[in-house]
Amino acid sequence: MLTDFYGNHLTTSTGLARDSYDIGLRAFLSANYGAQEAFSQAIEADPNFILAYLGVARALMSSGQIAEAKTALGKARNLLEGTTDREKSHFLCCELLLSGEAKKARMAVQNHVSEWPRDAMIAQMSTSVFGLIGFSGEIGRENDLLEYTAKLLPHYGEDWWMMSMHAISLCETGQTLKSMQLMEKALNLNPRNANAAHFFAHILYEENEVSAGRDYLAAWMPKYDRRSLLHGHLSWHQALWALHDGDETSMWEIVDASVSNEKGSSLPINALTDTASIYYRAELAGYNVSVGRWLKLSEYAAEKFPTMGQSFADIHAALAHAMAGNDEYLNKLIEGNTGFAGDTVPAVATAWKAISEGNWQKAEKELGKASSDFERFGGSRAQRDLLEFTYVNVLLRLGKKEDAQKTLLERRPNLYNTAPIAALSTAKI
Repeated sequence: MLTDFYGNHLTTSTGLARDSYDIGLRAFLSANYGAQEAFSQAIEADPNFILAYLGVARALMSSGQIAEAKTALGKARNLLEGTTDREKSHFLCCELLLSGEAKKARMAVQNHVSEWPRDAMIAQMSTSVFGLIGFSGEIGRENDLLEYTAKLLPHYGEDWWMMSMHAISLCETGQTLKSMQLMEKALNLNPRNANAAHFFAHILYEENEVSAGRDYLAAWMPKYDRRSLLHGHLSWHQALWALHDGDETSMWEIVDASVSNEKGSSLPINALTDTASIYYRAELAGYNVSVGRWLKLSEYAAEKFPTMGQSFADIHAALAHAMAGNDEYLNKLIEGNTGFAGDTVPAVATAWKAISEGNWQKAEKELGKASSDFERFGGSRAQRDLLEFTYVNVLLRLGKKEDAQKTLLERRPNLYNTAPIAALSTAKI
């Protein structure tokens, strides 16, 4: 019986199928384009190779092709007889994930990795800020993620993927020095690991290393296929740093070419959240964002996220709807309570509406309700800065300079002196 890159036994005796699967595995774990194609080649080499079908399903799901992913999952289901216990458990985890059973999927993943910790395709489901732990909606999710990767790390040795996943956990719990050291090791082992490059950028962001961050991504991005999963989001990081530097021209060039839903290649959740975030950060910095931009983004949000449920997407959709004056969809979010942090979404949505109307008192009240729960929305600390800086801006609008200072010092001390929003790094604070 052959084994994969991590030493797991495979129910295939075809070397070409195994080799193609490993190529797909590496592409998937490094967030590089080509995973689906490689897994498909593994199927061509061995039409009875169940994990190749599950790899295709995961790749399709990651690219937002849910119907196609379910088709691939169905083909895998037909091959369950005669597979190993690990592969049956692997299938169950994929099935629960694809069916939207997040809590059950998280438990299944935990049980699976307890038995087979080096099954990286399954372990991956609960890693990073957009995984099952990251999007759990729970207080303490960052520490839970750190605990999860810390338990897995010893099983992987000098492995570029696991190192980068644990480094992400360290970064999100404020341990930037340890994160930097481990991420550099991961990048030395695989310089084209986009997950590592991504959170290396996060580390530089947390340390306010703007020039270093811009230089790093400027050198790294040209070789990254724009069809890859993180291309649009890494472009968002570039745009954010351009904004920080007051380079409005570069910011808009990057946004329009690679971040926005119109020309970028991101998943809908990334296209929505990254575009809404950079638009409003630009407004905070004093730049003009046309109503037309907000209207297009609002229409996109209404199309891709017509119902409430993905809380991280919902708060950004609410922002787009508020700035566009789309009360029909905004009110649905204000009145709703669905999703992993659905109970907190209405307060943020109401705050966005108040901000769009210039009602700063109401905005302060509503953001204050949600401020202790910002972590529950998911995403990274850098992404949630949108909420933190919005709250600070509201306080400044109300003349509450001391409260604004206190908020930044308590919540984002590393960014206090040179916050990455021009309007919030002036003498007004």
